[in-house]
Amino acid sequence: MGNKIYRIFEYAYLAMAAFSIYLVVSNWETDRNRAYMFAFFAVVAIFMFFFKRRFRRNLEKRNQE
Repeated sequence: MGNKIYRIFEYAYLAMAAFSIYLVVSNWETDRNRAYMFAFFAVVAIFMFFFKRRFRRNLEKRNQE
């Protein structure tokens, strides 16, 4: 059960990154500062996806041993 929840949160970070990228594109011409803020959120969300993915894999490997 726990691994499923970890996977859901991993992909939720990707969904947040995709939504942030959409907001960057839609706000680029009108409000550049807001676009930069959402670009930062997208980068952080992508980083968190890979971080959580590595954490989950290490946890699975530790549980198998």
